[in-house]
Amino acid sequence: QVHVVESGGGLVQPGGSLRLSCADPRVILSVFTSDTVAWYRQGPGKLRELVAVSTSGGDTNYADSVRGRFTISRDNARKRVYLQMNNVEPEDTGVYYCNILRRGSEYWGQGTQVTVSS
Repeated sequence: QVHVVESGGGLVQPGGSLRLSCADPRVILSVFTSDTVAWYRQGPGKLRELVAVSTSGGDTNYADSVRGRFTISRDNARKRVYLQMNNVEPEDTGVYYCNILRRGSEYWGQGTQVTVSS
């Protein structure tokens, strides 16, 4: 059973930084290294949108709105994927969701709230 857990959200001031973490504690390493993992977000009154993605092959891609400010990375030894958020803006406020694509099926976490406000 896949259990996606996000952590690291909170309140941050504009221009500040935050790091989100995504993990599936029960996954075995050989499976995790084949996963494609992505971060999505849903702002107030907005549709859910893709923020960043990390493929098993090491490729990454970003939404134009976060490119140059956010970095997605994976620590395969810890079976975690991180989203480093720098120079955050109020428009980055929302619930951030981790999505794992594993063997053709998608799995979602419950989300972690990020609020950017002074």
